[in-house]
Amino acid sequence: LPQDPMDFEWSYWIEWGRERILWLLAGHLLVSQVSRLLVEKYKPWCLMVYGMAACWLLLGIKGFAVILLHATISFAVAQFQLSLLTWLCSLMLLSTLRIPAVEETKRKWYDTENEYYLLLFTVSVRCLFCTSFSLEYCWHGPAQKSSHSFLWMLAYVFYYPTFHNGPLMNFDEFSKQMRRQEAFNLKTNLGILIVGIIRIFFWWCLAELMIHLMYIHALYSSASPLEAASYWALGGLALAQVLFFYVKYLVLYGVPALLLQMDGLKPPALPCCVSLMYGFTKMWR
Repeated sequence: LPQDPMDFEWSYWIEWGRERILWLLAGHLLVSQVSRLLVEKYKPWCLMVYGMAACWLLLGIKGFAVILLHATISFAVAQFQLSLLTWLCSLMLLSTLRIPAVEETKRKWYDTENEYYLLLFTVSVRCLFCTSFSLEYCWHGPAQKSSHSFLWMLAYVFYYPTFHNGPLMNFDEFSKQMRRQEAFNLKTNLGILIVGIIRIFFWWCLAELMIHLMYIHALYSSASPLEAASYWALGGLALAQVLFFYVKYLVLYGVPALLLQMDGLKPPALPCCVSLMYGFTKMWR
């Protein structure tokens, strides 16, 4: 059956995943496991270098330079140790994405609109990570400042599994877990990987079935079927919409969560099923 093409986010990330991102994530997994096996002490720096190389390959030298510039500015502003200044800096950096002249300049760097959007999404998510680092730098005392070096900020900002679309992991959690050295067990890690891949494949199949059978988004894009539908049907459509949103993010956040586990980190919890929620605010978390 033909696919419902109206959910831009799903179509966009699945297309990028098939073309390049899944291969780059597989490369990250290989580098991570080899560094854990041979040079556990230098694992953060191996992953940082890989993340920078992947960013350069996917976004080009100019896209890489933009993200590096944002991180440098955020780090410089954090030295003042004022939370308000950090928030203002983050909002200012985020607002540059909507300046028409800057937008046009960035569009000229790429051959397709999809490549420009990838830069846009990545810079937006990196802004959250820079904000997390800067705020935690402001909140900590002088004794803890040594763990908040610029090098650690780069390791955090260029950590590839969460690079393009999240999920968000606070800097303190990231650095504490990344510094922790654990015994490497290939058999255990292989078991985690196989079970994780099976689960993500199941969620992906479920999302694809919904896209090919239910046409929720196509119905929402046209007023006439919605006007003709009963209130019960509209309620069903609304529920179907948020259920698809939930399944979509099980896939989009499930892949990086699996890689975080393989790196010896504890990933943020995956989304809760929306059918179990009584308040919608948790949906956006």
